[in-house]
Amino acid sequence: MLSLIKLPRVFTINQVPKVFHEDSIISGYRHPRSSATDCILSLFQLTNETLNIWTHFLPTWYFLWKLVTVVLMQPVWQDSFTWPLVIFLLSCCIYPLASSCAHTFSSMSARARHICFFFDYGALSFYSLGSAIIYSAYVFPDKWVNSFFHQCYIPIAVCNAIISTNMACYSRLGLPFLQYNHDIVKRFPECQSPKFSKCLRVVAFAYPYLFDNIPLFYRVFLCAGEGCTDNDTNILHYNHIALAFLTGFLFATHLPERLAPGSFDYIGHSHQLFHVCGILGTHFQMKAIEQDMVTRRSWLLEHSIPITFSNSVGAALLCVVVNLIIIILYSLPLLSTLLRRSVAKLKKYLNTCYLL
Repeated sequence: MLSLIKLPRVFTINQVPKVFHEDSIISGYRHPRSSATDCILSLFQLTNETLNIWTHFLPTWYFLWKLVTVVLMQPVWQDSFTWPLVIFLLSCCIYPLASSCAHTFSSMSARARHICFFFDYGALSFYSLGSAIIYSAYVFPDKWVNSFFHQCYIPIAVCNAIISTNMACYSRLGLPFLQYNHDIVKRFPECQSPKFSKCLRVVAFAYPYLFDNIPLFYRVFLCAGEGCTDNDTNILHYNHIALAFLTGFLFATHLPERLAPGSFDYIGHSHQLFHVCGILGTHFQMKAIEQDMVTRRSWLLEHSIPITFSNSVGAALLCVVVNLIIIILYSLPLLSTLLRRSVAKLKKYLNTCYLL
């Protein structure tokens, strides 16, 4: 059947606008004004985005299976102790799905590219909050349970997630309406300050990760003696931490394609490796958390902060709502041109009908 379908052609870096350029990626670009159908068809041909899409789309189903298993096998609605696990698994489903959709449809236009990645950034920040919620519930070392830091941990993590989304969206075009409008006035575009934009984006996601992992870093690297929660789960936490730092390294350095531009356009470039390491890190993180949840349940129920709606589901909902508002605010100037054209076409159609 695929032989009967005409797949979209691919282009070199010199044939697409600068906003679509990827560092040290020379070929394999899709048409910068692809239709939605072309974007979907490109999933079945080799472009420089194909593996970016599949390395996140397929794991989405794995995490969805884990989520459904938890919901069906455990008394989620009656047992608030499982709420953080459900929120975390939901965030593990959302962030790879949002990423795969962003990479799939980002070639429809420059505006579509920005909006797609706004949603990608919002999903990543929600994942960081999901990690914080589940760390607060199951991972905090015994010494820090019910401490002042433990009580402030979730509110700070919510603020960090919101700041992360705002900073990452800002890194693409600047402030909506002030630094860009429907004509995309280029006062602070990503294409003119790529290094500064990249640094902002790295900070936007590194800072929440480092804060969320403070209790884990203390538990596995610094804590000594009684109350350090030194158990068999720590080896899984070591694996997750190592993969998380490797993920950040790949995202920031653009290796290996920077060493040989054009050699890793289709297979093996840093973003594909970044996706794979990120998913593997999330897998080990999930396994470690599940083990902590089971082995420490009785002690945590007796000594830890009670898990309530406000410090679990409520915090997650607040993050989702505020992130959506941020994404809408950053997207509105990009959508205003399309809205005006649609209104103009509607007026023209109505005038034609009136004349008839």
